[in-house]
This record gives sequence, structure tokens and C-alpha cells, in this order.
Amino acid sequence: MTNQASGVQLKPNNGRPENQLPFTPYGLELYKTHKPLEGADAVSPAQTNDPRVRCEPLGVVRHNHYDLGVQIFQDEYKIAMLYQYDNRWRIIWTDGRPLPKLLDGGVEVDGQYRESRFFGYSVGKWIDDYTLEVQTVGTMPEDRVWLDNTGRPVSDQLRITETFRRVDHDLLEWSETIEDPKVYSKPWQTMKMPMMLEDPRADVMTRYCSPSEIESYNELYGNAVSGK
Repeated sequence: MTNQASGVQLKPNNGRPENQLPFTPYGLELYKTHKPLEGADAVSPAQTNDPRVRCEPLGVVRHNHYDLGVQIFQDEYKIAMLYQYDNRWRIIWTDGRPLPKLLDGGVEVDGQYRESRFFGYSVGKWIDDYTLEVQTVGTMPEDRVWLDNTGRPVSDQLRITETFRRVDHDLLEWSETIEDPKVYSKPWQTMKMPMMLEDPRADVMTRYCSPSEIESYNELYGNAVSGK
């Protein structure tokens, strides 16, 4: 994967007209309340309200747009996406179960209410021998997660469609489209990312969000919340 610090791959947050997003009025006002460390509206570290700085899990969809890699493992029932940042993982079920029904604040599974989750509920189906389509619903509300590092928002009404297409033996193409009627007026594509097959013996780098390190940083450089 490539570094997406400036925003999602296909729509970087650089102020250019062609990269403006189709915000709803609510979505635009929500975006204006976010104080990111990167992108066109970046602020200083002391001013940010990025949930990541509190060591909140990035969740999906933001983990898909972070600046490290992901490993993929599968068996006959499921696929596991292992994200390098914070050593998080996500399960995509491929055993034929239906996608949960999206509700306000959660989903319905087998007639029962289930809570929202940081990684939502993901179900995949094979379109052909080389293409897997994954649908995800039931993600966290807008006060818990962001779309990307530049503060673009998403809500618990988010629907994510990912396509994993095997181009050749060593190349996988990962595409993503999001639909969030609460925040965006129409669906839009965030990325179309090439993924290269790596040596299975490679020791991948990991990085963690550490509350103690954040506390040390605030002591040295100041904390906007404390006013120091």
C-alpha cells in the first residue's frame, strides 16, 4: 500500500476543485468541526481533535487509508485482514451468510440487534474466479471515527463496497467505494490500489498508539485541552 497521509488515494485533500467531496450540508458542517494534522485544513498538534491522538482504534474505513500495509489470510469460511498499524485485524466472512441489515446505531443479525463495531460487519462473495466483492455495514458513529487523516467524516450509516481483483500472480487490485447518505450526497470511489505479493517470510513493521508517549509529548509541547 502507499502512503495516504494527504487523504484517500483518489481524492487527496489538497484544496483542488476536482478533489472536493459531495458533502451533504450536515457532512460539511461536521467536517468543519474536525481539526486534522494533515491535509488542506491541517492544524498544529496542540489544536487537533483527531481520535487517533487519544489512541482510539482507527476502524474501517480509515484503516484502509492509513500509511502502512496489510496482510491477507484466508480459509474456506473467512478472510482476515491484518493491519500493521496498532496490530489490528478484521474478518470478512465468505461462508454465504447475508449482509446484516443496517439500523440506526447498529445492525440486525438473524432478527436480533447488534451494536456498531469499529470494523463493522463484512461479508464477501466471489463474482468470478478472480474477483471478490466485500460489503461492510455497522461501523461506528461520526464522533468515534474519521474517514482519513485529513478529517473527512463518515457516520454509522456508512456502506463500504470493496473489490479485490487478481490481476496476475503477483498483483492484486483493491478498490473501494463508500456510500454514506448522512454525510455525502452520492457514493464515491476512494481508492484503486495495487497490492504486490511479498515474500511470506518478510517480517513486517508494526507501530502502536501509546497513551504514555502521548502524555510525554503533551508535557513537552503543550496540550490544547489543558490550556498549557
